[in-house]
Amino acid sequence: MNGFFGHLKTVMKHRRLVRKFCFKCGLYRQGLTHDLSKYSPTEFLAGAKYFTGHCSPNDLERREKGYSAAWLHHKGRNRHHWEYWQDYKKGVGLVPVEMPLKYVAEMCCDRIAACRVYHGKNYKQGDALEYFLQSKIAPKTMHHNTARTLQRWLTLVKEQGEETAFKAIKQELKAKKKKPPSGGS
Repeated sequence: MNGFFGHLKTVMKHRRLVRKFCFKCGLYRQGLTHDLSKYSPTEFLAGAKYFTGHCSPNDLERREKGYSAAWLHHKGRNRHHWEYWQDYKKGVGLVPVEMPLKYVAEMCCDRIAACRVYHGKNYKQGDALEYFLQSKIAPKTMHHNTARTLQRWLTLVKEQGEETAFKAIKQELKAKKKKPPSGGS
């Protein structure tokens, strides 16, 4: 039962932080709907079973089973994960697709919130950037424009703080909305 309530508390804390950060970026709908799939039985029951409070339950499920059913479910339903944005290209195989900017912004908020939750009082502004740079997979298999944007924003968080970064992200999202689509006649 400790895992159930511990996981529930962690999910709620994470969602609350992401909501707060998304709102600062002007992403109100995404802030409200972020990670709702974590309450589905596939994700929640695994999260409660593998809960420790200091790392993702998905990592522990993956270690035990060789895969994480919760993660496979989660990444297939949440557009703020770069893994969602992969498709097949004939003759090449699986290729990364550039993420829409609003989902890159949500991913940035998600990563900061996850680091805050898991690191607790030991959290530092550069933690999300460090995690991204140390990843063996993400910077190499994520679309290069998506990776570049995420790294730029996480660097801004590290160097100038969250408030400055969220203001810059909000301005960039507004500018993107005002820009007419290219390729039209």
